[in-house]
Amino acid sequence: MIFYLTYNDAYSGIYSSQVIDVVKHCNSNFGVSMRLVAFISLHDFFQNRRKIKNELSSAIVLPMFPGVHRWANNHLSLSILSFFLRPKAIIARSVLAANLALKVRNKFGIRKVIYDGRGAIEAEWNEYKVVTHPQLLADIATLEKNAIHKSDFRIAVSNALIAHWQKHFNYLGHAHFVIPCTINKIFEQIELHPQAISDARQALGFSPSDLIFIYSGSVAGWQSFEVLNQIIVPILNQSESNKILFLSALDKAIGELQAQFPNQVLCKKVQPFEVPNYLILGDYGLLLRENSITNQVASPVKFAEYLACGLSVLISKNLGDYSTFVEQEDCGKVLSTDSIFSPLEKPSLQKRQMNIELAKKYFYKSSQLISEKYKTLVMPNRKKI
Repeated sequence: MIFYLTYNDAYSGIYSSQVIDVVKHCNSNFGVSMRLVAFISLHDFFQNRRKIKNELSSAIVLPMFPGVHRWANNHLSLSILSFFLRPKAIIARSVLAANLALKVRNKFGIRKVIYDGRGAIEAEWNEYKVVTHPQLLADIATLEKNAIHKSDFRIAVSNALIAHWQKHFNYLGHAHFVIPCTINKIFEQIELHPQAISDARQALGFSPSDLIFIYSGSVAGWQSFEVLNQIIVPILNQSESNKILFLSALDKAIGELQAQFPNQVLCKKVQPFEVPNYLILGDYGLLLRENSITNQVASPVKFAEYLACGLSVLISKNLGDYSTFVEQEDCGKVLSTDSIFSPLEKPSLQKRQMNIELAKKYFYKSSQLISEKYKTLVMPNRKKI
């Protein structure tokens, strides 16, 4: 048995695609027994537990010890669970989960801890005030260093993250895989038909000739709305046929943009399973963020989702591995706030199909590139780890 351990991650669309789908994929394809072990907050505990269990009935969902800064107190619960279930390895998503796992390594038959690194955590906490507790902020550099150096193997979401570990944490090893954020299974069911695109556009009042830009996801601070605004306003000024659809909750910044361009800006909040039905009506997906360390090492799942729905991507410079990817694969444009906004062409149906093929190759869990790495991680007869 293998534990996939998460700590302080509430259920969300990202959790579904990056955690639950991974467990399902490994159990279905590699003949292993992987159990999701999720420590979640007491706040809305039963609601979040129900959401996780509805998607993965075998998941073990436990309440966290109150206070994220008391993360180490949860090792008793993990120890008891490990004593009874005897996992051979723990894949730990996040720095705190990895440090919890390291506390029980070499006990109860646990031989390996695999750190699933999702980003530059010390930088993210400080740049975007993700955590404000002074003790955690004081400890995070040491905790991240422990996760990187003391784990037996590592997963990084980007090559840029590996470079960050090498530069800031003196990581010199080779025991790692790069596995980007992969898409939810629902995005693998996309079939791009002209009639489906036309119907989706018509339902929202868009015409066939409109050039539609889509921003999908949160407009929280680290999503860099100011950068998006500096780029999208000149594009909207170019033509009244240029439209933007926000698949997001309405907030003040979006409301101000709607007031400035009342016939060109639409905002619609949708459920995660509905997102593909709306993305297919667009021409370009927007992935525009500020040049922070957090963003420089990121692997935004929205990038993969846009491609999987056939969109070309307008992306900022230095965004993870994917600004370079866009240039190499010709699947969009790399922009900055000082870009010259020449009119963009509407991607052809053939171009959109090519974008989907890129998603299949690089961001499907079932792709050879991704699946082989997971297989190597979890199969006991493999020697990579």
